[in-house]
Amino acid sequence: MQTTDIARTAPLPKLTEPRNPGMALDLGWVRAATANRSAIERRCASLPARRSVKKDYQAAWLLKAITCIDLTTLAGDDTAERVRRLCAKARQPLRPDLLAALGFDSLHTGAVCVYHEMVAPAVAALRGSGIPVAAVSTGFPAGLSPFALRLAEIGESVAAGAEEIDIVISRRHVLEGNWQALYDEMRLFREACGEAHVKAILATGELGTLKNVARASLVCMMAGADFIKTSTGKETVNATLPVSLVMIRAIRDYYDRTGIRIGYKPAGGISKAKDALVYLSLIKEELGNRWLQPDLFRFGASSLLGDIERQLEHHVTGAYSAGYRHAVG
Repeated sequence: MQTTDIARTAPLPKLTEPRNPGMALDLGWVRAATANRSAIERRCASLPARRSVKKDYQAAWLLKAITCIDLTTLAGDDTAERVRRLCAKARQPLRPDLLAALGFDSLHTGAVCVYHEMVAPAVAALRGSGIPVAAVSTGFPAGLSPFALRLAEIGESVAAGAEEIDIVISRRHVLEGNWQALYDEMRLFREACGEAHVKAILATGELGTLKNVARASLVCMMAGADFIKTSTGKETVNATLPVSLVMIRAIRDYYDRTGIRIGYKPAGGISKAKDALVYLSLIKEELGNRWLQPDLFRFGASSLLGDIERQLEHHVTGAYSAGYRHAVG
């Protein structure tokens, strides 16, 4: 196996884009946004069959996927010790022997994502690693707590050391077509985040139509979101390829008009290495290579890392190991 070729194929620089300053709400642009469901579904159905990578190239893409994972635990029974184990996995997502065989000295995930109560232990466990802590906020997952408390929650997580805040929007603003209310809400969330990057969770499975997804994406970007994210992972329907295509084309449109690159995060239901490859292919085709860096693309996932590690071990050894040998935390 040509391990040096893999290392050259999958460079992993840590880049940083300027923050999105936002812009005035352009209702003409928002209302003009639409989505052709049949064409979108045809495009997405063709992608897995047309784009397939094998052997060393597949290993390189899977290594890239690891660097773009927001390793996540959002369970009611989370403990500080569980979070510390997750952070240890984020620091060393692959066994040293696999890393060496693949031509790497070190590798880490894009971030660790937790509830506010677990921010402090995560920050302590990741100190010096360069891995940011992301906190879900604003009444996650439903976003129905009092607005003042949602703003205060952001402030508490930033004060505790979270460098990224995953906020949830009020779905009712989208369903009612109240774009001004959504814009105003998002602007206040953005201001409360200060220097912390803000990811706007649209909860696309609850927005009704792809047209609503397109319009909500634009409004959140206009209001200053640094990332737009599909789901909380708690909805009945989470990340899908059609929703992803709509959102990343909104990102492309926003970049074409403003010159500002917005990040994208599919979350919920992405648990297999082959699914990660499809999403990376979609990003490459629609947005280009620049969006394949962790400052502009993340997977919201937990079990995905275990399957990627299993596939990479097969690539190195020629044999599949049991899933329990690749525990996440």
